Amino acid sequence: MHVLVTGAAGFIGFHLSRCLLQEGHTVVGIDNLNDYYSPALKESRLALLRPFPNFSFEHMDMANTPAMQALFSNNAFTHVVNLAAQAGVRYSLENPLSYIQANLVGFGNILEGCRHSGVQHLVYASSSSVYGMNKKVPFAVEDSVDHPVSLYAATKKSNELMAHSYSHLYRLPTTGLRFFTVYGPWGRPDMALYIFTKAILEGKPIPVFNHGNMQRDFTYIDDIIEGVVRVMGVIPTPAPQGTPLTPACSTAPFTVFNIGNNNAEPLGRFIEVLEDALGKKAEITYLPMQNGDVEATYADITHLQKVTGFTPSTTLEKGIPEFVRWYREYHTI
Repeated sequence: MHVLVTGAAGFIGFHLSRCLLQEGHTVVGIDNLNDYYSPALKESRLALLRPFPNFSFEHMDMANTPAMQALFSNNAFTHVVNLAAQAGVRYSLENPLSYIQANLVGFGNILEGCRHSGVQHLVYASSSSVYGMNKKVPFAVEDSVDHPVSLYAATKKSNELMAHSYSHLYRLPTTGLRFFTVYGPWGRPDMALYIFTKAILEGKPIPVFNHGNMQRDFTYIDDIIEGVVRVMGVIPTPAPQGTPLTPACSTAPFTVFNIGNNNAEPLGRFIEVLEDALGKKAEITYLPMQNGDVEATYADITHLQKVTGFTPSTTLEKGIPEFVRWYREYHTI
């Protein structure tokens, strides 16, 4: 495959790029290397990709329409995996326009590039946040996702709608991936595991929202990458006319998948496993629920299992110590 990976210096983008390169595929990575979190961490990830002869990198913002048009014109991508986005639910309350530019304008440029260059399959990151105010758990891809509670979630829902329109109008095969709370080595500093680890090691209190009454479907990065790679090889086909339509089933070559551990863990247990891995107890500051947050996430992965045969299964007891090992190593270099 000749793959464009957007957000290649990001957490998931880095891991996917490395996996594809190790399998012998050609990867072009792009990233705008913004300062939402430390660009140094992004550069450290890229430093592990640059030695691959089948990797090239472009410092580029995908909201830059002329640059994106040139990128697609100068390459013959067979697959595109869009992982670039302005991330973070809480930050969307502070800087909403960055989400409009990256997640909507940027994604529009991706769709146009794929449409005009004969890309075989566009796979793009959606998010578990699209489930918003849904109360039925586990969240299934057939469920309505019409009530997002943050602009970040709304942009991800919008990506799914934009992709469906291109699948319908231009028969562009598109697959959306609703990721559930991804964690692991090389993770983002704005996410709970990184924040908690840093604070505990420094002897500082950790912030726990909704007074600790939170559950998350924590999904280890290796399971996420396995899911993405498998999905890349399964190009969606239109359902027969007359088939009942759902968010994951269309008469266009379009689908969406949940990729989660299929297990909602209490935040308290997550902290306990982290304390064991660090050999140090956490000091906890309990806080009220933040705007844009949800109390629980829990993935129904029936569709993923049926189509790809894959079931994410990495436990917290295995995944969290791997993150801690990486964290200690990275921060002592």
